Amino acid sequence: MQKRKLGILEIWNLSFGFLGIQMGFALQNANASRILQNFGADVHQLSWFWIIAPLMGLIVQPIVGHYSDQTWTKLGRRRPYFLIGAVLASVGLVLMPQADIFIAFMPALWVGAGMLMIMDASFNIAMEPFRALVADNLRSEQRTLGFSIQTVLIGLGAVVGSFLPYALSHFFGVSNEAPEGSVPQHLILSFIIGAVILIISILITVLTTKEYSPSEMRDFEEANAKASDFVEEEVKESKLTDIFTDFVKMPATMRQLSWVQFFSWFALFGLWVFSVPAIAQHYYGLSPSDGNSEAYNEAGDWVGVLFSVYNLVSVFVALSLPKIAAVLGRKKTHAYALFIGGISLISIYFLSDENWLILSMVGIGVAWASILAMPYAILAGSINPRKMGVYMGIFNFFIVIPQIINALIGGPLVKYVYGDQAVFALVMAGVSMLLAAYLVTNVKDVDEKK
Repeated sequence: MQKRKLGILEIWNLSFGFLGIQMGFALQNANASRILQNFGADVHQLSWFWIIAPLMGLIVQPIVGHYSDQTWTKLGRRRPYFLIGAVLASVGLVLMPQADIFIAFMPALWVGAGMLMIMDASFNIAMEPFRALVADNLRSEQRTLGFSIQTVLIGLGAVVGSFLPYALSHFFGVSNEAPEGSVPQHLILSFIIGAVILIISILITVLTTKEYSPSEMRDFEEANAKASDFVEEEVKESKLTDIFTDFVKMPATMRQLSWVQFFSWFALFGLWVFSVPAIAQHYYGLSPSDGNSEAYNEAGDWVGVLFSVYNLVSVFVALSLPKIAAVLGRKKTHAYALFIGGISLISIYFLSDENWLILSMVGIGVAWASILAMPYAILAGSINPRKMGVYMGIFNFFIVIPQIINALIGGPLVKYVYGDQAVFALVMAGVSMLLAAYLVTNVKDVDEKK
């Protein structure tokens, strides 16, 4: 007995909610730093505010993964979580750029940081079940395609989210000037639009996708018992504290991938946090004190355009990943993609004009597409199907821990080591991604061996 082979439209609908999640995530990535600067944050403090994001992932995703493995409702076991996450994330999206309306109760900077925390916790509630849903519903041979289509939707959502503030300002005439202590109107409107699209896209997945019941999942395992190393484990009631036991007993492939993820996401965090101040300073000749100026917001809007470029590139690369991986293997595909991304990050320092940064973003888009698909496709074949949710959540440790470390040391490095030149944080990100590319070669891909 096997899982039903899904059609392209069904696989598309399976992950469609990720389009809205990533649109909101892209709005946050490209604009949270300057929003916090508008509310009074110093550039050296930015990484400390951003520590909220990985902390929420560290806490939330394993717990959500554990309970989504154990629960079953009329909506299934994964869908209720990303529906709840979408509603909460939408609240954060609407309120974060408007945090100054609460200034009578608390400084806008702290309210904005609080909304950032709500958004990140909610995105994490929604994201992990989507990864597990793809692994639950697809056959092994369809997983690379499934995660690649998920990456396409992530890329499309991120393109729209990253480009939206620039489009509203330059094509629709919405003001991008920030009154003292407030956020430009085009950012406020962008976040509201992102919240609406997030809810709609999640509902499309919830209403069009069915999940296998626990009894069906058991039947699949029993039918494939001879080919599986996992079904021989004793079946017992799982407790929340088992997360720690599962962490210690993680498969070898997962342990090897953890180092790849560590250096990949250390690099990505540096890109997201420091791109606006780095490019505003290195290419526009601005200082952090210019944060409320029209010129600084122009630089921030251009960063949004650049982010939309790398996300758009990731869409096309993701469509090609299954064929490339079929020829090269998933490990080599991921290694080459990370190498290209690392060189591209380093190139940001050397290019002479901000328009040439589009080339850097093309290379980063190649790496981004692979980061969102290949590790999960490799990982899924090494995980006990009964623990797919919790292990996908634990795998998130190796995404958030490097971000927490970067958040703690990133600001001091810029201030004391890089001489207040934030662009060197992007160079360091490139070096980190090159190291991740090397480490992929040590990973054992169980599915490819089969």
